[in-house]
Amino acid sequence: MARLQTLKLAEVLTEVRMSRAAFYRMRARGEAPAMKKLPNGQIRVTRAALDAWWDSQDAA
Repeated sequence: MARLQTLKLAEVLTEVRMSRAAFYRMRARGEAPAMKKLPNGQIRVTRAALDAWWDSQDAA
């Protein structure tokens, strides 16, 4: 079974070239990629979710 690639928030911010504050504002508006919050409070984004988000940004 293949394991999903997950990215840490810092990795996502680097890739999308965005500050943490701007990302959280976008998240509050429901415009951020789908995220999962781990029991320890850390946030992860799957590569598939980030790629889908990029595709939706291109379409907009």
